[in-house]
Amino acid sequence: MDSKNKIKIDELIDKINELNYHYYTLDEPMVSDGEYDKLYDELRELENSTGYINAFSPTQRVGGTILDKFEKHFHITRLYSQDKSQNIDQLKDWIIRTKKLRDQYNNSHDDKLEKLEFLTEYKFDGLTINLTYENGLLKTASTRGNGIVGEDVTKQVLTIPTIPTKIKEKSLLEIQGEAVMPLSSLKKYNEENEIPLKNARNAAAGAIRNLDTSQTRKRNLKAYFYQISTNSLDFKTEEDKLNFLEEQKLPVYPYKKLIKNFDEIVKEIDYIKEERHHIDVLTDGVVIKVNDVKTQEVLGYTNKFPRWSIAYKYDPEEYTTKLLDVVWNVGRTGKVTPSAILEPVDFSGVTVQRATLNNYDDILRKKVKIGSQVFIRRSNDVIPEILGVVDENQENTVEIKKPTKCPYCHSELIEGNVHIYCPNSISCTPQLKARMVHFASRDAMDIEGLSEKTVELFINELDIKEIYDLYDLKYEDLIDLESFKEKKTNNLLQAIENSKECDLNHFIYAIGIPNVGVKTARDLAEKYKSLENLRNAKEDDLVEVEDIGEKTSHDIVEFFNDKNIKESIDKLLEKGIKIKEIEESEVSNFLEGMKIVITGSIENYKRNDIKKLILDHNGDVTSSVSKNTDLVLCGEKPGSKKEKADQLGIKVLENEELFEFIKNLEED
Repeated sequence: MDSKNKIKIDELIDKINELNYHYYTLDEPMVSDGEYDKLYDELRELENSTGYINAFSPTQRVGGTILDKFEKHFHITRLYSQDKSQNIDQLKDWIIRTKKLRDQYNNSHDDKLEKLEFLTEYKFDGLTINLTYENGLLKTASTRGNGIVGEDVTKQVLTIPTIPTKIKEKSLLEIQGEAVMPLSSLKKYNEENEIPLKNARNAAAGAIRNLDTSQTRKRNLKAYFYQISTNSLDFKTEEDKLNFLEEQKLPVYPYKKLIKNFDEIVKEIDYIKEERHHIDVLTDGVVIKVNDVKTQEVLGYTNKFPRWSIAYKYDPEEYTTKLLDVVWNVGRTGKVTPSAILEPVDFSGVTVQRATLNNYDDILRKKVKIGSQVFIRRSNDVIPEILGVVDENQENTVEIKKPTKCPYCHSELIEGNVHIYCPNSISCTPQLKARMVHFASRDAMDIEGLSEKTVELFINELDIKEIYDLYDLKYEDLIDLESFKEKKTNNLLQAIENSKECDLNHFIYAIGIPNVGVKTARDLAEKYKSLENLRNAKEDDLVEVEDIGEKTSHDIVEFFNDKNIKESIDKLLEKGIKIKEIEESEVSNFLEGMKIVITGSIENYKRNDIKKLILDHNGDVTSSVSKNTDLVLCGEKPGSKKEKADQLGIKVLENEELFEFIKNLEED
């Protein structure tokens, strides 16, 4: 083969691998998709014409090979498992033992060990993989197995685009990490495939151990690395190892924290317990490691675990229980959704008896039946979701029937897409209750004290039939109701009266236009300036608003053309509601085009208040840090977002600089 072609192929491989690193790992694309495709096609054509194919070429990463079996892989060094603590007392015992062993060494040796310092990392819930690099090339990828022998899963691991096939370091290395399926990928997979995956952990493990690599590829796995086995390199600290991995362009999760003592560890555990629900990876605990490598060597290993590392595991959030029944609920838009009634199960001290099922298609896809043993998952203190059944062939189960009539008003149900609806928006009580609670919510008309329970009381006792009836309520109507006394009555009546003066975006959100959330309501208010302009808007004009597509623009026009809705809005306005229209001068362009992330708690400020200030100055508030982020506002306990911002070189405002920025927004 022509040596020039070989050199060209190798150069293209290096170039594409570099582009993949920036695209998948850093989220910083360096070229357009078209330019990338052109390079990829050029490489593939050269490979086809010359017959020279590097085993670790990007063209070999796409999956499609079906293996006959897994070959054994003998690890160069033993891979230990991780000792675990289930409670703070066990963690404290580990700290005490570690300190004792360190002190014993220092009392009998001249070369003293450093003062104890710990590094905390997320404990990911996936499948451990072990990469072997030699002469800078990925030689094999394997599972952990029993720590001595694993299975060769190189073909499967090559479907993970964040894993480099070449690194700068030329010595023989083994690098350990975790293959995970992002929760967003799990959700998308389950929406697109007939047989759903039950959880992210099993999905990742099943993908890596699937002989058909095209199936592995479909699950869009990621991997994060955290440990190195080597006889050639010397590291002073655990943090140095993570920095080395990043230098080799291996994906390292952006969160890590150096901690000095036990109290700080406990504080971090409490913080991560909540923060972990806001990331896209399933994590079930925190790994705590002694940072100093020399201390690690002195502490050594038991037969199973390193003595210098431990994982604090949170209580499990996935359980199995029995599905007893399914009841159907009606929401404010008329959507009829199933709710599962479960045999009670204890989630970390909270007894759970209900779980979510999205729709009837969800029931069929997950093969759920009355009497089934089901997997349920609960996260972030919300109602659990049914993931699937334990055994599809379980006996003594009963099919769940799709309802044909509304369970409340008995109207004939209609079907649309994957959902079913009750068309009776006038006298179907659950729809009225949900619409009224939405109307009164903080981002809508902000009627403090109008809770779901109070709305239900009004419907049952005062015969409230429409939202505008709220504005006819009088003192004598409320004072004799259950739990209503003079103060509560006056406060609620005053809150209703105060709501008559409202911003346009709040009113737009309050009236419940399909697919119009808080941000879209604000965008519509800023474009149309008045309710009258919006009511007369055309579909062709609406699609020019950011994030509004053809379907939403059609829904908005249909909404305002509906006879009943027209009458309801007119009657609301007749009750004295005065909508503050937007004048051109009211919108500041101080932050125009800037994407801003708020992280951590900011003293004396609610997050929604800061968000409003940013939006008032034409800025955009986003939830995650990426290369497109312009500014990060950082309060106390910011978590991984600050670290990612620092890595990407994004401006971070904190302490005095942060408060000065907010003050300037308030005064502008």
